[in-house]
Amino acid sequence: MMYYPEIHHRQSIRLKEYDYCRSGAYFVTVCAWKKESILGEIENSEMLLNEYGRIVQEQRNTLPGHFENVTIDEFVVMPNHMHGIITLNSCRGEVSSPPEPNSKTITISIQGVDTPPVRKPALGQVVAYLKYQSAKKINIIRDTPGMPLWQRNYYEHIIRDERELHTIREYIRYNPLKWEEDDENPDSNSSG
Repeated sequence: MMYYPEIHHRQSIRLKEYDYCRSGAYFVTVCAWKKESILGEIENSEMLLNEYGRIVQEQRNTLPGHFENVTIDEFVVMPNHMHGIITLNSCRGEVSSPPEPNSKTITISIQGVDTPPVRKPALGQVVAYLKYQSAKKINIIRDTPGMPLWQRNYYEHIIRDERELHTIREYIRYNPLKWEEDDENPDSNSSG
């Protein structure tokens, strides 16, 4: 296929001039490569994670240990995507003392070298870490090194107030119940 810059260009879907390391809550959706349903299935309106879906869930749980300013709110792994609320609690550039060890702060050891948690990441770094770690572990199991697991980008929405936070939490919590109408469901009538 020939490359034509006037029609084949990637544009950022992020807000221009917005600092994505800013403290706040973000609603994030990440879709599987080609929206393939590889993370489990919906049965009786309940999400049943398979081995790959459990890996995604486990990697989501490691985020606060790797990024000391990140907390995770409502989160769901669906057959071919995941939704979650990621909260950044402080911004890049702030000076802070090393964290006191606790259950949410871990040190990661790679080949005998301790790596402290990343302190002030931007939202994109958090999402990239989740995507990379889950893809790496799943590809080891599938024996498909380097194979894409996730689509290249992700959707985010800046949560602006408590009412919106509540609405998004409900959407995530009840997402498996509405799978039949979900735009991400390849078998639904509403998918395009």
